[in-house]
Amino acid sequence: MKLRVGAALFGLGVLLLVFAAGLPFYVAPSVTKLPYDLEPTTSVAEAKNAKFLKITRVGESVSIEVLQGDLVSSVEVIPQPDDTRDRLPKELKGDAVIWDVYQTVRRADTPDVVSQYSTELALYRISGAAAPWKEQWLNESGAEQTPVGNVNYSGQIYKFPFGADKRDYQVFDRDLKRAVPAKFVGTEKIKGIEAYRFEQRIENEVLNTPEASLKPLLGRFAPGATSGQIVYSNTRTLWVDPVTGSYVNVREQQNKELRPDTGTATVLLDADFNYNDDTISRSVETVKDNRFKIGLISFWGPIAAGVLGLIALVVGVWLVTRTNDGAARHRADPAVTPGTDPTRTRVDQEPVRDAETAEQPRTEPAGGPLTDEIPPASTNWKSEDPTVPTQRPAHGEVEQR
Repeated sequence: MKLRVGAALFGLGVLLLVFAAGLPFYVAPSVTKLPYDLEPTTSVAEAKNAKFLKITRVGESVSIEVLQGDLVSSVEVIPQPDDTRDRLPKELKGDAVIWDVYQTVRRADTPDVVSQYSTELALYRISGAAAPWKEQWLNESGAEQTPVGNVNYSGQIYKFPFGADKRDYQVFDRDLKRAVPAKFVGTEKIKGIEAYRFEQRIENEVLNTPEASLKPLLGRFAPGATSGQIVYSNTRTLWVDPVTGSYVNVREQQNKELRPDTGTATVLLDADFNYNDDTISRSVETVKDNRFKIGLISFWGPIAAGVLGLIALVVGVWLVTRTNDGAARHRADPAVTPGTDPTRTRVDQEPVRDAETAEQPRTEPAGGPLTDEIPPASTNWKSEDPTVPTQRPAHGEVEQR
């Protein structure tokens, strides 16, 4: 029984050691990639007392004005596992995923939509950076049909790499349609999570604005101007979990001005968007769960499996060797006849004599210490020596001397 248990523990120990060695090399990489079946997520940012441009079209008439109030921006990310399987080219299969993303900016006090956009893009599963996919598109006008390939995404967009470093990253800006460096500036604690802080500064960049969009603005805010441009500035601060690359918090201080060739500039947007507390809390909880899974598989799991494997291996070897030693000792012991005294007798032990016999000199038989003569057997003997006990008579029999 002990032999079977020892062999089983030995096999279990070997299996656990192999499992411990394989976890960080084969299993851990699978949890440090964007999954195909990622659950949809929604992030909400709020801007208090913001200035914003509101364009309202009613039939042929267009109303353009700059309003002031609280804004709410929601970004919804919806992974597309079926499109990922069917639409990605061969060189991206297994390495990238397709996401659909929708953003809507509304007034906090009314259901009016201030701006919105939708996009479809491919992201690398490990780095989180945009993948070069020809079928990506961006719709900012609300049109029903959007030309495929009308945008070229690059750099980080909605997340950072798994295992982000303390260095600068290129982050895509949707208004500029290109990536701009985001500099690493330090670490901060956010609800118990240590996050890396990155800052991207965009200052006085001229946006590529279609003439059809620029003319109504000049007519409304600078009637005497013949041309103008929209100048864009943004300080984007990203708090990133270095383990998963997920955004823990985001802040965007946006400013857009219409600068005509004559007349004064008009602020079209002045808003300070920050993740609300509910979004930050959900981001932190998601980060904690994913950190636990990654740590369990890549660090704690191998350690626990390795320790248990070594213990099982040592105990198994001890049981097997102990059983074999016991069996060998059992085979070496002489057989003991039932009813006999198993105590070994020393051959050189002095014979035991009573006190009286020990005082008298020992006389050897006539034949010497070794003789071939065998004394005659007698079944009825008497001793004249009173110290020698006589045979006790049977019950009902008189003792005779």
